[in-house]
Amino acid sequence: MLIVGIAGGTGSGKTTVARAVFDAIGVEYVTLISQDAYYKNHAFLSFEDRAHLNYDHPESFDNDLLVAQLAQLRAGQAIEMPVYDFTTHSRRPETIHVPAKPVIVLEGIHVLVDASIRDMLDIKVFVDTDPDVRVLRRVVRDIQERGRTIESVYDQYLNTVKPMHDAFIEPSKRYADLIIPEGGENKIAISLLTTRLSSFLAEPIR
Repeated sequence: MLIVGIAGGTGSGKTTVARAVFDAIGVEYVTLISQDAYYKNHAFLSFEDRAHLNYDHPESFDNDLLVAQLAQLRAGQAIEMPVYDFTTHSRRPETIHVPAKPVIVLEGIHVLVDASIRDMLDIKVFVDTDPDVRVLRRVVRDIQERGRTIESVYDQYLNTVKPMHDAFIEPSKRYADLIIPEGGENKIAISLLTTRLSSFLAEPIR
């Protein structure tokens, strides 16, 4: 089994790269996991308190659960992945059954920040995209998909998103085996990654 980590700032194109790998290799060989599913569950707090938490800090994720489930997948065991609701800032009661497959692709902003996650990764990728492009993508996504107002997106970006990117995400680039500029638009870099994964799948089982 090969575990690939795809990191990068918000709106960098991580999901686009992960989806391109998924489409190129095939559903029977690849499982996609988003670190976003592993936000800590703060259902015990009021909605107002949950809305003011810093969701861009590495400690906002339940990395212990993520690492444990990656270990299960590597051992060939299926997992029950949590489901996070961004409109309520809480974890839903249902889970998603995720089977173990030869290639696991994990994408998320802090995938390369936490050493315990990095140690689980066989290939580490960083998607590097211009900040102006990233912030515009973030605005569109949060308004259309997560029910946010333009004011809340603006405040969050200035107060937590940008400071956390500068403090944690950008420095994590040094751990990458492969840096992909411009995300999903970089067809050559994506082709190099998928070629490596295809070669792995073609190797005889030892």
